[in-house]
Amino acid sequence: MKIEKEQVCVLIPTLNEAPTIGDLIRDFSGRGFSNILVIDGHSTDDTRKIAGDAGAKVVLQSQKGKGSAMVEAFGMIDDEYILLIDGDGTYSPADADKLLAKLGEGFDHVIGDRLTEANRKAFSRLNFFGNQVLNRLFKLAHGQYLGDILSGYRAFSRRSVSEMNLKEGGFGIETEISAESVRKGQNIGTVEISYLERAGTPTKLNPFHDGIKILATIYRLAKISNPLFYFGLIGVIVVLAGIATGIYVLIEWFKNIDHIPLTILTVLLIIAGFQIFMFGVMSDMMLAYHRELIRELERVKSRGKPPE
Repeated sequence: MKIEKEQVCVLIPTLNEAPTIGDLIRDFSGRGFSNILVIDGHSTDDTRKIAGDAGAKVVLQSQKGKGSAMVEAFGMIDDEYILLIDGDGTYSPADADKLLAKLGEGFDHVIGDRLTEANRKAFSRLNFFGNQVLNRLFKLAHGQYLGDILSGYRAFSRRSVSEMNLKEGGFGIETEISAESVRKGQNIGTVEISYLERAGTPTKLNPFHDGIKILATIYRLAKISNPLFYFGLIGVIVVLAGIATGIYVLIEWFKNIDHIPLTILTVLLIIAGFQIFMFGVMSDMMLAYHRELIRELERVKSRGKPPE
């Protein structure tokens, strides 16, 4: 199915993107995209004026943060398809057709993958390595490798966005979108895109501070989609702490020094850790049953028969 550009809303979240936003909007307009929405996070430069003069609809977001901007914008858009792109000039409008073509093949959500050898020069070594690590941790926590969970260039169907329960206010929003898409069982595709060195304002992403936040988001969201990983990791850490104290108690015991309180603590930690791990196992079994029940109900609904 071919997606017509009149069916697409190009969504651009911005914060102080004056050097790049005008050219970005004009490039999309020149490619036939007439519906361009800029949601601005209270820029202190001329971003909003430049965007409006270039032909975009400009909205000032009510709260702070990229995530809040995107959630707010998603609620405003009635178009059948959404093309999301950062306003910093690192993504090329020339790749838009590739993302939309993939969406036209029946995918619900398409991610533009930046992490290719052709784009290595646009990343620092630390950022490229960090992205790779976060993507593999996402697969471990959520069971699906998506190539580039932090990409700011994506295409969605309106239905796929409406299914997501998004709450992240900051840079964790891309991670939450990826996790929600996996949890809802959406058909997720990826396409390789070009990624350019940032030519406008300095990046707002702090590799260490925001990297830790993103890592925490990956783990926190696993509580719903992969409880065995979430609770199992806690259980293993508690058991290892118990083993560590046990080793210390044992070494001291060989020196004829008794540590009764630490011995009790060792036993309690090991028991608690095991119980937490088993809670994760039980939660995972319940989640698997719930998913199977939902799939069966959907099969019955698709056949047009009432459940027996």
